[in-house]
Amino acid sequence: MAERRELSPEELRLSVRPEELGVQSSEDLLAEEAALIMAQERAVSALALGLRLEDPDVHVYVAGEAEQGVAYLTRVLTEEEAQRRPRPSDWCYVYNFEDPDRPLPLELPAGRGREFKKDMEHLVRTLRERLPEAFEDERYVQKKEALLKEFNKRRAQIFEALEQKVKAEGFVLNVEPMGMMIIPAKPDGSPMTPQDVQNLPEEEKERLKAKSRELQQEMNTTVRQIQKLEKDLHEALKNLDREVASQVIEAHLQELRHKYAAYTPVVEYLEAVARDILEHLDEFRKGQESPQQTPFPMPVPPREPIFLRYEVNLFVDHSETQGAPVVFEPNPTYPRLFGSIERKAQFGALLTDFTMLRAGSLHRANDGFLIVRALDLLRNFYCWETLKRIIKSRKIFLEDLGEQLGLFTTKTLRPKPIPFRAKVILIGDLFLYHLLYTYDEGFRELFKIKAPLEEWVDRTEERTREFLRTVALMVKRKGLLPVSADGLAWLVEFSCELAGRQDKLSLKLPEIFDTLREANFWAREEGSLYITAKHLEKAKEERRRRLSLLEDRIQELIQKDLLRIRTTGEEVGSINGLSVYDLGDYRFGRPTRITVNISLGKEGVINIEREAELSGKIHTKGVMILSGFLRERFVQDKPLTLSATLCFEQSYGMVEGDSASSAELFALLSALSGVPLKQGIAVTGSISQKGEIQPVGGVNEKIEGFFRVCAARGLTGEQGVIIPQANVGDLMLRREVVEAVEKGLFHIWPIRRVEEGIEILTGRPAGEPGPDGRYPEGTVFYLVDQRLRELAERARRFAKEKEGS
Repeated sequence: MAERRELSPEELRLSVRPEELGVQSSEDLLAEEAALIMAQERAVSALALGLRLEDPDVHVYVAGEAEQGVAYLTRVLTEEEAQRRPRPSDWCYVYNFEDPDRPLPLELPAGRGREFKKDMEHLVRTLRERLPEAFEDERYVQKKEALLKEFNKRRAQIFEALEQKVKAEGFVLNVEPMGMMIIPAKPDGSPMTPQDVQNLPEEEKERLKAKSRELQQEMNTTVRQIQKLEKDLHEALKNLDREVASQVIEAHLQELRHKYAAYTPVVEYLEAVARDILEHLDEFRKGQESPQQTPFPMPVPPREPIFLRYEVNLFVDHSETQGAPVVFEPNPTYPRLFGSIERKAQFGALLTDFTMLRAGSLHRANDGFLIVRALDLLRNFYCWETLKRIIKSRKIFLEDLGEQLGLFTTKTLRPKPIPFRAKVILIGDLFLYHLLYTYDEGFRELFKIKAPLEEWVDRTEERTREFLRTVALMVKRKGLLPVSADGLAWLVEFSCELAGRQDKLSLKLPEIFDTLREANFWAREEGSLYITAKHLEKAKEERRRRLSLLEDRIQELIQKDLLRIRTTGEEVGSINGLSVYDLGDYRFGRPTRITVNISLGKEGVINIEREAELSGKIHTKGVMILSGFLRERFVQDKPLTLSATLCFEQSYGMVEGDSASSAELFALLSALSGVPLKQGIAVTGSISQKGEIQPVGGVNEKIEGFFRVCAARGLTGEQGVIIPQANVGDLMLRREVVEAVEKGLFHIWPIRRVEEGIEILTGRPAGEPGPDGRYPEGTVFYLVDQRLRELAERARRFAKEKEGS
C-alpha cells in the first residue's frame, strides 16, 4: 500500500503577500487609468453591438446575476452610448377639434415642447384680453351701429307700408309683444271692439272677414321679410365680429405660424385653433369674468371651460436631457411603463380630458433606451404581452388596462399613438433567458442579442492589477477610507474565495464593495486612517455571524449528540458524508452520517431516501452508479445476490446531488468486507462506474463544516477530509483550518480513484486483481469479493432447497 499524499498548508489557500502588489495603499492606484467595467469583454461587445444596431426589431437581453453588477454594467454602457446620440423630440398632446375623443400627438425638437406650451398659454391669455377690447373699438361700434340703423330703417319702412295698406282697407294694425293683429277700424280710425263687430250686419261682417284674410296674408309676408332682415342682420353682425376677430387672431397667430412653420402638424393645429376660436367668440367677448354664484340650493357641476381645449399637455419634455434618454424602470407596472389616463371625481362621476394623459417609461425612453428587469416585467400582469405588441407595431398606444380587460364600461379617451423608436434592454439571469427563448416565440423574434456576463476571470498579474484599480476607483467614489496594502492583498484572496478557485478572480464586485463598506465602518470606529486586512476580516466575520444562525443550531445539535456524528474510532458500514446548505445569502457545510446494511437478496443497492421519496434524481443516479461499480469489479464470475440498504441517517429533507456517492461506496465496501472505517475522516466526491473520483461543488464549505465539528470536540491529529484531486485548485479554506493542518491536527487528502480512498479510511490495501481476476488475500477488495461469492453460494443453496421441497 503506497503512502497517500496529504495537501500542504500552502495548497489549502491562496496567500497574497502585500509587498507583491507594489503599492502602499489604494490611493497609489488612482493615478492609473481604471476601467468602469472590469473584464466583461464578451458582454460589453455584445451589448455595444445591440445598442448601435439601428434595427427596430433588434433588442438586447443582458444575462447575469445581481451580485455581478448586471444593472450597473448595463446602465454605464448604455449611458455612454446615449451621450453620443442627439437629444430626442418632445411630445405634446393637444385637443382634436375634429374628433375630441382622440387627442393629437405633436412632435417637436427637444425644448420646443415647453416653449410651444408657453406660446399657446400666452396666445389664449392675450386673445382673452384683446378680443373684448376689439369689440369695444370705435370703428367696430360704428360699423355695428350702421348695420343696426340700416336694419331698423328697413324694418320701419316695411311696417309703414303694411300699416298704410291696412289703413286703406279700413283696418288697424295692432302691434303687441305677443305679435301683430289686424283689427277692423271705426270711422274715426280707432279699432272696433268685439261688440262693435258683433253689431255689424252679416254682409259687412263677411266682407271684413274676407278682407282680414287678405291682409293676414300680407302681414305674414311682412313678417317673413322682417325675419329675413333679422337673419341678414345676424349674419352681417357675425361676419363683422369674425372680420374684427380674425384681424386680432391673425395679428397674434402669424408669429406662431412663422415660428413653427417647419412643423406641419403644429401649423395645422394652429389653423384649427383659429377656426375654433371664431366659432366660440362669445366666450372670449366675456373677458376674464369671475364665476357667478348659482341660485340653486344644490351644487351644480360647473360647465367645462372652453379655454381648456386650447391648453397643451407637455407629455414628454426633454428640455433638460443631454444626449439620448436612458430610462431604468425599477417598478414596471402597466401605467408606469405605458402611461395612464387619469380621472377626477366630480359629483359622483369620473371625468377626464387630454390634459390628464400621463407618459410612461416607454414614452420617456423614445429615441433612447429602456432598461427593465425581465423578472419584474413578467411579474406585472399584461405588461410583457403589451411590450411585445408595442415593439412589433412600433406604436405606443395609450390605453386603459381596465378597459382592455372589460373592467370599465364608461366612455374614455383613445389618444392617437406615438411612434415607438426606443431600444429595450432586459436584464435577468441565464435561466430566465433560456426559459423565454424556449417557450416564447416573441422573445426570440425581438431579443436577438444576448450579452452574457462572466462570473470570474483568470487571476493573472494584469487582471489582478485591473481588479485593484477598480477597487481603488470605487473606494474613492463611495467616499470610503483608502485601503492599505494588506487590505488589498486580503481583497484579492477574498475575490478568489468568491470565485471558488485559487486561479480565478470573482466578478461579483457588488458583494466585494458591500464588505468594503462594512470594513470602512469598523475602521472609522477604531479611528484608523486606512481599511486594513483586520477590518475586512472583521466585516466578513460579522456578516457570517449575522447569517449563520442555522449553522450554529446544527452544530449545537451535533455537540449535544442529538445529531449523531462520530469523529473518533472505527465502525463497519458507517461513514461521514458531507453536504452543503445554500440559504441564498449564506452557504455552509455539515457532516451527515451514512450507513449501509447488507443482506441476501436480489434487490441490489436500495436507496432508502428514494423509497421515502426524499431523493432527487441526481442523487438516485449516483446510487445506481454504485451497482455499476460492483458489477464491473466483483460479479463477472457470479451473480449479484445482494440487498444493501443505504441511508442518510437523521435526514428529513430532500437529498439531492451525487457528491456523496463516493462516501456511499466506501460505506458499502466496508459493510461487504467487514473492515471498519475511520470515523474521524469525512468524505466528499462523486464517483464513476469505473471507480474514478470526480469533482464536486462547495468543497470549502464541506471541509470547514466538518472541521468545526472536530474542533469543537477536540482535534486528535487523526481527523481530516478526503476530497477529489480535481478540487484541489478550488481550495480557499479559512485560516484556522490551514493553521490546524500546519500543526498536523487536521488533514486533507486528495484522491483520484476509489482504491486510494478505501486505503486511507481502512489502513489496508485495496487490492489489485491478478491474472486470474482474483484479489490478493487480506485486501479490502478480496474480502468484498469473498462476501459476494458467499452470498451467491447461499442464494444458490437456498434456491436448490426450495426446488427440492
